Amino acid sequence: MNKKLPAILVVVAVVGVLGWLAMGSVGDNLVYYWTPTELHAAGAKAGEATVRLGGLVKPGSVTTEGNATLFLVTDGKDEVKVRTQEIPPQMFRECIGVVVEGTLGDDQVFESKKLLVKHDENYKAPTDSTVKCPDMPMPAKE
Repeated sequence: MNKKLPAILVVVAVVGVLGWLAMGSVGDNLVYYWTPTELHAAGAKAGEATVRLGGLVKPGSVTTEGNATLFLVTDGKDEVKVRTQEIPPQMFRECIGVVVEGTLGDDQVFESKKLLVKHDENYKAPTDSTVKCPDMPMPAKE
């Protein structure tokens, strides 16, 4: 038994160190998904973490400022101003669902590092929405 004890301690120590490393790197790579209402409710805590903010692009809010695109993301209750240096995807437009990844700045503008357009291969018109979007014409087929 005395000869096995050091080997068991080494195995336990190695497993412990590997577990600690794995959990530490997972914690650093976590990205929280929040709505605009949840982001504002988080307050100062929101500025400390990388967040995925999801919602609809508010109608009439898309503007450009130099190389940046600015727009409002809304969940129907609250809205957050977003600034991205990234060129928006071709499908990006008002009233479409988006997910932006980044951080909330001290000026309460969400600085986006990633801009994703939410879509599904099956189109379903929204049935109950608090965000009113004008009817958009369908793009012409080529």
